This record gives sequence, C-alpha cells and structure tokens, in this order.
Amino acid sequence: MHLSERGREQAHEVAARLAELTTISAVYASPLERTRETAAPIAAATGQRVVADRGLLECDFGDWTGAELRRLMKKPEWATVQQAPSTFRFPGGESFPEMQHRMVSAVDRLRVAHAGSTIVCVSHADTIKAIVAHALGTPIDLFQRIVISPCSVSAIAWGGGGPVVLTVNSTARSLTELAPS
Repeated sequence: MHLSERGREQAHEVAARLAELTTISAVYASPLERTRETAAPIAAATGQRVVADRGLLECDFGDWTGAELRRLMKKPEWATVQQAPSTFRFPGGESFPEMQHRMVSAVDRLRVAHAGSTIVCVSHADTIKAIVAHALGTPIDLFQRIVISPCSVSAIAWGGGGPVVLTVNSTARSLTELAPS
C-alpha cells in the first residue's frame, strides 16, 4: 500500500522536524512500501539513505492480513487482542510477545551498531507501541494503552542504566528539545 496524499504530507512534515536534531547517522525502515515512503523524506532531509530492516516489520497477522478491521472487530478473538494480547497468536502469524522480541532485538542491534549516535527507525504503530512498552517496563498486555499516530515521533535514549523514554507519540512542531545537550 502506498501512502495517501496526506501521508506524504505528514512524512515531509516529520522529516523537517527530525532534520532540526543533531546529526542523524542512519535511517532504517520496515521493508513495507508505506514505511519506506515515509522514511524517504527523512533520509533526504538528513543526508542519509533508507536502509530496510526486516526486524522493523509490522506484526505478522497471518490469516488476518488484509482483512477489513470492522470484520476483525466482530471476531470473538478481538477482545483477547485488545485485553490480553500476550495470550494471542494470529492464525498463521506471530504472537505479540514474538513481535515485541523481534522489534526489541532489531532496535538493540541497530543502536549498538550506531552507539553514541542518533538513528531513526520507521516502523508501524503496534511495533512502536511494543518497543515503547518494553522501554517503559510495561507488560505487553498493557501496550494497547499506548497511542502511536501516523508520523508521530517516539524517542528512546539508551545509556548505561538502560532505556529512557524521551517522548511518545509527539506531533509537536519542533523536536529540538530532544537534541543532546
């Protein structure tokens, strides 16, 4: 799926916001088309190229992939997806804990490869919620309480004491408060 016109506008807006930060050393994206299209203006604005990373992929929804959300919401399993996601595996796909482990492993690998630098990872709402929940120490069963809007910025800094969540779901006009001091 390609980005809509509004999605392209949002991608350019977030690129301008991210370009205000100190040097960004890398831009990674899920291999899916819409995330690469979102990442392209960010890479251009920061002098980088987009590198696709499979670890940043959306949750594998298996047999549910491509189904209409309004139909899925009528399934009895939908309540489990919302209230106890750790107990649910998408038929033919992955579980939420597996998705979270994959996302955390990918981000760990990328941050170690760019130690001391700022990188951008463009992914999907559920995977971003999963990494934010991990950084906050929040159980995956509560990750549905986190909101991630299209082209919002969530920032996590890693130091000797572990992750520190700097912002979640930011759509502020400026991100200069995230620049290292």
